[in-house]
Amino acid sequence: MTARYCSLVPAPDPAVAPGLAAERLGAFLSGRRMWVNGTVLHYCFFDGDDDGSVIAVPGCGRSRWVSWVGGEEQRAVVREAFREWRELGIGLEFREVADRSEAELRIGFQQGGGSWSAIGRDALPAGRGERTMNFGWDLTAPGERATALHEIGHVLGMRHEHQSPYAGIHWDDEAVYADLAGPPNHWSRERTDANVLRKLDAAEVNGSVWDPQSVMQFPFDPGLILEPEQFRGGVRPPGGLSPQDKEFVLRWYPPLPPGAPPALVPFRSVPLSLGPGEQAEFTVEPPETRAYTVGTFGEGDCVVVVFEERDGEPRFLAGHDDAGTPDNATLRMRLVKGRRYVVRVRLYSGWGSGETAVMCW
Repeated sequence: MTARYCSLVPAPDPAVAPGLAAERLGAFLSGRRMWVNGTVLHYCFFDGDDDGSVIAVPGCGRSRWVSWVGGEEQRAVVREAFREWRELGIGLEFREVADRSEAELRIGFQQGGGSWSAIGRDALPAGRGERTMNFGWDLTAPGERATALHEIGHVLGMRHEHQSPYAGIHWDDEAVYADLAGPPNHWSRERTDANVLRKLDAAEVNGSVWDPQSVMQFPFDPGLILEPEQFRGGVRPPGGLSPQDKEFVLRWYPPLPPGAPPALVPFRSVPLSLGPGEQAEFTVEPPETRAYTVGTFGEGDCVVVVFEERDGEPRFLAGHDDAGTPDNATLRMRLVKGRRYVVRVRLYSGWGSGETAVMCW
């Protein structure tokens, strides 16, 4: 019997500089959705009477109200899935909050609305009344805990494993279309293309080797895969985090080093000795309240993110991604004397001499 599948919401292609060298483009594609390490991701569940949407009822020209609110048993499965990812020792934190304006991740349970999540930082532009994740079926059913682990994998920046160009999968396309057009998914050909058949760019995938045991791998019935031959009888991932899943997130989000980060003093640049994928962290305690600029200099493609500490916890304030352009990542914002800020700089790739620096002024 066909499984229920995650159906990602289409996201627009990123704007990148024309003529970007292949190496720099690959580095940008691999990192553009990833969080800077050390980020505290706050999540909330929709729980109000007005949390939902009006959807059309097929065939009758009417509409009905559908709630996004999930029961406590459903929420408990999601909490436990967040805990399992966190307990790998990654450098990200997950905190549940009640106020959706404080949450980067907002979770709904619209039954029949499919299960999906924004990928990594794609969640940030969503409005506070919008979902960044939805669960469309009962997570307490046998085997469905994997759905929660899978959607949180997307939060961490992971993509569908079966779409990896390294998988070498030769599909029976028409069989796949027919299978997913029926229950329980009822997918269009376009949705099947986007979530199953389309190959991802090599820079976007979770690793350089296909991992059929990954929690990001869909299970498939016999008759859909023609090659590799050993998978003609189907693919059945176990539904948990594979060793390769764990390796991927620990590579992107390693445990944070002990000790306080160095201070970034206004008008004093700090050289950055970073390799691709590495990041640096600084604190800023402004001597006066005014508008400040935080930015990088030199030959490197970076993302810069500024957090404001509130009750000892860094909250996302602003970020800028130079998107592989010749311009450097620069932010301008009002900083308040007496408050403490954290600046994190992550390098996608170095080019030319690779020498870069960061400064606040």
